[in-house]
Amino acid sequence: MTTVDTHRAGFSLKRLSRVDRLLESYVSRGLLAGTLGLIYRRGETVYCNAFGHQEIESGLPMTEDTIFRIYSMTKPITSVAALMLFEEGHFLLDDPVSNYLPEFEGAQVCTGDLDNLVPPHRPPTVKDLFLHTAGLSYGWDQDSPVENLYRQSFGSREQLSLDKFVQKLAALPLLYHPGTRWRYSYATDVLGRLVEALSGMPLDEFFRQEIFKPLAMNETAFLVDAASLDRFSACYCPPGGFSFSSDSGPDTDAASGSSDEADRAEAPTIELFEASRDSRFTKTPTFLSGGGGLVSTTGDYLRFSQMLLNGGILDGRRLLGPKTVEMMRANHLPSKLVPIRIGADERAGYGFGLGVSVLVDLPATSTPGNVGIYGWGGAASTQFWIDPEEEMLGIFMTQFMPAGYYPVAREFRVAAYQAIVD
Repeated sequence: MTTVDTHRAGFSLKRLSRVDRLLESYVSRGLLAGTLGLIYRRGETVYCNAFGHQEIESGLPMTEDTIFRIYSMTKPITSVAALMLFEEGHFLLDDPVSNYLPEFEGAQVCTGDLDNLVPPHRPPTVKDLFLHTAGLSYGWDQDSPVENLYRQSFGSREQLSLDKFVQKLAALPLLYHPGTRWRYSYATDVLGRLVEALSGMPLDEFFRQEIFKPLAMNETAFLVDAASLDRFSACYCPPGGFSFSSDSGPDTDAASGSSDEADRAEAPTIELFEASRDSRFTKTPTFLSGGGGLVSTTGDYLRFSQMLLNGGILDGRRLLGPKTVEMMRANHLPSKLVPIRIGADERAGYGFGLGVSVLVDLPATSTPGNVGIYGWGGAASTQFWIDPEEEMLGIFMTQFMPAGYYPVAREFRVAAYQAIVD
């Protein structure tokens, strides 16, 4: 990737230098090993710079072709896969999940304790899977006995195939009546299994044939091959370590932030969480997680994001129709479920679309942008957002857990928008 005439894309070169200072400062202060930011507008990549190291211990620098664990930035890809099958007529969004995955037939809702299970007011639908309103969870919280069942059931989920995992998940009670709450969950993994069931293809093969090959996303996969290991970043965490759950942990989107981020930013050191060659991503996976299983590069994710920004097409290869993309990036949540929350973390100003967060209240975010921005992030602090009004997108990459520990992704968006002069 190369930068172009920034004036043509409506940016001030002088103001873009503030992005450099921001990303470099996190490296120079020892807060992140390396950072990589990309800004694209009006058909041009106006900014793409890397700082620091992809692995401090080996001395390898962060580069534009570094490979990252993108964790829950897998979710929009899985959502696009499912929407491609939706366009082909395989399902309607309001169809019960059990029409296609019969293990969800007879699902029951926990109404207080495990001795009080009742039928749902309505069955969970395919749309509920996209929206995280199906009654599923991740097992991170303490507000239901079902959460403990999740922790007991999925501590070793990596040993399960996707179909066995979904069967095990479907046997657990729902945490709430579908459509009544928003809870971040394994719903996108179930959506990935739906893709398999309807297409007759394993999820990795569907991704490869129907999305990655048409978009020339040659570096995106469930596995880092041996020839690419020298470009695979290590992952870091705060001093004292970080407890990694059976999933990728609470993820964050471009608007996230927390009240103690400023205090955390004073910490001058980081620790190695996972060396590149010790990662599970170097081994062929049994569990193909549509919710968090992919690795990718900034260049590859740019192509995926460009396809969405263009209304479902890139370089003459159409994956989705423009009206489907419009539906994907619209907020589908009723006002009572906005803003979305992950645990105690409120995503002020954000609703949710079909696999992506959607900005519905700009002032509530206290961050520049436009209503209609959509995107998501991953547990290792990777982020992307797309702004249809500005014909613009941003991608921020690093490898640090947990996401949201620093406000760097939010600061990156501020820096990107302040550089616009036209």
